[in-house]
Amino acid sequence: MTTEERLAKMERELADLRAELAAGLTTRHVEIVDAAGKPRAMLSALEDGPRLDLYDEAGKSRAALNVDADGPRLSLRDENGKYRAGLSATEDGPMLSLSDENGNGKGRAVLGVDEDGPRLSLRDENGKYRAALAALKDGPVLSLFDENGKPRSGLSMTADGPTLALVDAAGKVIWSAP
Repeated sequence: MTTEERLAKMERELADLRAELAAGLTTRHVEIVDAAGKPRAMLSALEDGPRLDLYDEAGKSRAALNVDADGPRLSLRDENGKYRAGLSATEDGPMLSLSDENGNGKGRAVLGVDEDGPRLSLRDENGKYRAALAALKDGPVLSLFDENGKPRSGLSMTADGPTLALVDAAGKVIWSAP
């Protein structure tokens, strides 16, 4: 093939590519790289829904946004790849989850809203519940848990008035008012 023939072929291919791009680009995966050629973002159409991943300069995934059958979800990871924060909006309601440096998947602080109202729960470093606050339809509730995650005290306010209860390790009420 002569140089002129090769040039004419390349010009035809370029014209075809321009026409395809003008008509719209369809793909299941797009990777965006930085000036050094390192992946910095990836947009994918997965079987369970679309996903956008963002990578740091070291190539580690730091943020992901996906939409699946449960709804949209944003996940944030630290420089070690540990899960640190998540935001979701599912059929059950929105939820914000914050984790410590262990990133064990159990949020240390979780704020959510469901059909009964907003809730805030706090867990210790072992993933055990230690405190929970809810503003339910019947009124607010504050619960405190022992180191084993067992409820030990509760304060609530209903239309009938306040209630305070203290519970022993066996789950028996040892004091309450009224």
